[in-house]
Amino acid sequence: MRVTTKGQVTIPINIREALGIMPETEIDFREDNGRFYIVKISKPKKTKQFNKFRGIATAKMTTDEIMSLTRKS
Repeated sequence: MRVTTKGQVTIPINIREALGIMPETEIDFREDNGRFYIVKISKPKKTKQFNKFRGIATAKMTTDEIMSLTRKS
């Protein structure tokens, strides 16, 4: 494996598959007693702050009606 002038390397396909690394996957390098490891970073689950409000709306309006109300000046 060769490092580019930008410090980049290509992770071999068998390692990407074993770790479940897909495009846009976040990874980290960890050191333990002089050895370095590639670790897939689990993205924290986004909190759905509006879940408690799901299904409680009482307006019987179409999306177009709601959009026209929100766009009035």
